[in-house]
Parts: sequence; structure tokens; C-alpha cells
Amino acid sequence: MLYRYDLPLSALGCLSVFERYYHDLHNLISRSIGCRDKAQDVVQEAYARVLASPHATATAGVGALLYTTAKNIVIDQYRQNNARQYDDIERMELMASSADEPERRVAGRQSMQQLIQLIETLSPRCKEAFVLYKLDGLSHAEIAAKMGISINMVEKHIINGMIICKRGLAERGAQ
Repeated sequence: MLYRYDLPLSALGCLSVFERYYHDLHNLISRSIGCRDKAQDVVQEAYARVLASPHATATAGVGALLYTTAKNIVIDQYRQNNARQYDDIERMELMASSADEPERRVAGRQSMQQLIQLIETLSPRCKEAFVLYKLDGLSHAEIAAKMGISINMVEKHIINGMIICKRGLAERGAQ
């Protein structure tokens, strides 16, 4: 929430312009990243950056500046998340290579093979949604857009995949 008394006088003229764009910008970013709370953070960050910039006093281009700034924030966050994923993969590979116990490595391979076999038993659409979510790290909204189905259907596919895999691993572990 922006408070009028916290803003410099040059920004007070822009406040009505900012208020006009807030809901549309928030909805756009929400659809883009699939989370209303994260979208609110992005929009607030965009507002802070635009208010801090010397271009904020020119009210004619504030809307475009807000949208561009918010879009750039989303892109920056996406890049940071991808960089973290690579760091996590490298860390996991390092941990796996440092496991000196042959039994652990064999058991890990067997579990992985069992999981792959269980994933292969899923229906094609369920398998696609499950792999996109669990292995590729896509959000429900991204999967829905990619597969051309509703978010609700994506959630059902993922839940079914997790139930089948969990049951299968439990059954094979009990044997």
C-alpha cells in the first residue's frame, strides 16, 4: 500500500496514474507467473523502482514504464530460479558421487529404476503433466498452457501420478 505522505512531491502527481494501472498490472503478472502473492511482490517492486527513477515525473509514460519494469523483474526472477536449479543439480551430483558405499549407490539406482518404471505406467497425459511438474519444474499454469488443458486437470494428473508412484514404491518396498 502506498501512502501519500511517504512520497516526494514529484511522485504525488503520478499517484493517480499508478492507482489506475495497479489492478491490470497485478492481474497480468499473476497470469504470467501463476501466483497472486508473488505477483503482488513483483508489482510493488516495480512501483518502488519506477518511483525511485527520474522518469517517474513524466506521467505520460508511467504506464509503459511500470509494465516494462514489472516484466523485467519477472524475467530476472526466472533467470535467478534457473541458475539455482543448476546449482542444486550440481550439488546433488556431487553428493551422489561422494557416496562411498556401494550398497547405497545400488539401492539408489534400483529405486530410480523402479520410479522410472512406475512413471512409464502412467497414462500419456498424466505422465506428461507429472514429468513437466516434477522433473522440469514447471508451474501448474505453465503446464496447462503447454498441454492446452485447465489448471484443474493438470492438478488431477499430478496428484494421480504421485499416488500411483507412491503406492508402487510402497508395494515394491514391502516385497
